[in-house]
Amino acid sequence: MGFGWQELLIILVIVALIFGTKKLRNIGSDLGGAVKGFKDSISNEPTDDLDAEDSEKSEQHSDADTKKD
Repeated sequence: MGFGWQELLIILVIVALIFGTKKLRNIGSDLGGAVKGFKDSISNEPTDDLDAEDSEKSEQHSDADTKKD
């Protein structure tokens, strides 16, 4: 006992009337981006990009300290 295509179509029309198609498009793209980001973060192994950024920041910080002296 599930929803048939006719019931789903009626629900989709009601939701489109309530929210509007532009809002639904924005929600869909936001949700898709979130799912894609989540999948990428799970499937990819941790990279050294964060370590490289941290080392660049520490180099910039140490350069600023040397200029003060």
